[in-house]
Amino acid sequence: MRRHRLAASVLTAVGALLAGALSATSAGAAPSPSPTPASFAPEQAAKGFWTAERMRGATPLDVIRATPGTFRAPASPAGEETVVAPTAFPQAGGPWTGGGSVVKTSGRVFFTFQGRTASCSGNSVTSTNGSTVMTAGHCVKYQGSWHTNWIFVPGYADGQAPYGQWSATKTLATDQWAASEDINYDVGAAVVAPLNGRTLSQAVGAQGLKFNGGYNKAMYAFGFPAADPYDGSKLIHCSGNSSKDFLFSKDHSLGCNMTGGSSGGPWFESFDESTGTGLQVSVNSFGYTFLPNRMFGPYFGAEAKAVYDKAQVS
Repeated sequence: MRRHRLAASVLTAVGALLAGALSATSAGAAPSPSPTPASFAPEQAAKGFWTAERMRGATPLDVIRATPGTFRAPASPAGEETVVAPTAFPQAGGPWTGGGSVVKTSGRVFFTFQGRTASCSGNSVTSTNGSTVMTAGHCVKYQGSWHTNWIFVPGYADGQAPYGQWSATKTLATDQWAASEDINYDVGAAVVAPLNGRTLSQAVGAQGLKFNGGYNKAMYAFGFPAADPYDGSKLIHCSGNSSKDFLFSKDHSLGCNMTGGSSGGPWFESFDESTGTGLQVSVNSFGYTFLPNRMFGPYFGAEAKAVYDKAQVS
């Protein structure tokens, strides 16, 4: 995807995490913000549209690259810890070969953004409706517009969809992202339609989540980066001891070289390599221009739980 600039506090997009860069000051360049969640019929992702070649050729949404002055510091996370239950350590970035549930619950996200096909990553999570995908906010809405033609492809493998293409019936984001695309709350969700009479969780399983779980934990991050040196063909992971961003956000920080297209991929705490299961506590979101090979993910606090709660009962 072409790189975008933020006029005042530049966000340089790289790779495929974000679908570009944020545009907080160039109001004339972006459509009027629409905070309302997007609802649409599954037929929007018409059968046959997302061919193997079209998926391979989708432009990865870039990882946001931020410079000082980009962020408004949010209030310190508050709230009670909430758990929704259902050898690769440390790792700066490499193919996941451990198997387990994560190879089915993680997948690529495809959609149309400003007339172009684009991609991110996502993860199937446990939910009341059995049809909820967690991803990044910019993977459902960006530059004032909600993405269309949105599908989730769990277990994506080089143009193949072994568990099917799951069309979204609704996409949502935190109130803060939906209203002003505040990078501190870059969390999104999608509700997907049943496929062949089954819900998403029935078909591929679902990972648990954890909210208000604190910082400085052993963490595993997954995604489908599609910008160099990656090509989006396989599931990539990073792992290590995370820390709290001491610069401009309240996000988690992890050594990781994933590039564009990995945006929205899950971060897990209490991850079991033997089973490929864990508790999702964040998503791939952004990086700083002056800190290469470092990924940041939003804190799953009350705001993230609110959008998850809306999605799981939709």
